[in-house]
Amino acid sequence: MSQLAVVVVAAGKGSRMQTVESKQFLVLDGKPILVHTLSLFQKMEQVNSIVLVTGADDVERCRGYIKQYGLSKVQSVVAGGQERQDSVYKGLQMLTTDTEWVLVHDGVRPFTAKEHIIACWHKAMETGAAVLAVPVKDTIKVVDTTGKIQSTPDRRSLWAIQTPQAFRFSLLLEAYEQAKKTGFIGTDDAMLVEQLGISVQVVEADYYNIKITTPEDLPWANWIIHNVRGEKQP
Repeated sequence: MSQLAVVVVAAGKGSRMQTVESKQFLVLDGKPILVHTLSLFQKMEQVNSIVLVTGADDVERCRGYIKQYGLSKVQSVVAGGQERQDSVYKGLQMLTTDTEWVLVHDGVRPFTAKEHIIACWHKAMETGAAVLAVPVKDTIKVVDTTGKIQSTPDRRSLWAIQTPQAFRFSLLLEAYEQAKKTGFIGTDDAMLVEQLGISVQVVEADYYNIKITTPEDLPWANWIIHNVRGEKQP
């Protein structure tokens, strides 16, 4: 059986949430958002191990959560870096050499459907790299710094990218090492792999797989956990 590891990134401060507490530690249905996310992978038999990357000041708190909530698959808790890219790289460096496949996932995205996670992993096993995504619902405009519309891309070709993103571990590590060498900064993990000239496949997910980022996301998250993705749901 292929060894599958998950790097969960939860090192951000979350200034857009406008709260003193970092967004990943806000309580949702009695537990921190991050705990819901970690529990998702803890319960998946396909996942062998989890590495959690968090802020330097939050490492001990997260180790406490691991004990409190029985998150036994979390093998390491490490302090993140300056940028998300630095944090993911630190997480990748903690994975064991027998790891063949890796998922990189946002710590504030607790509602990913298990069947979509597995589908993404399986697509990566076929192609080397895959990401979850959904078609955009809105018309998208390219706008300049003065607020003037420059162009309107064809909506049929536009997808909103989510996590997890799934890769052959050796490929993703090569992409991160190359980015570090050249100073390239990408907006997600797939972008670094694309820089190697490797194609990344999209696997369609759903619109419940939200990243809890702004205050408006909280009531929506509360609705999802009680009506779609809570522990009482199938």
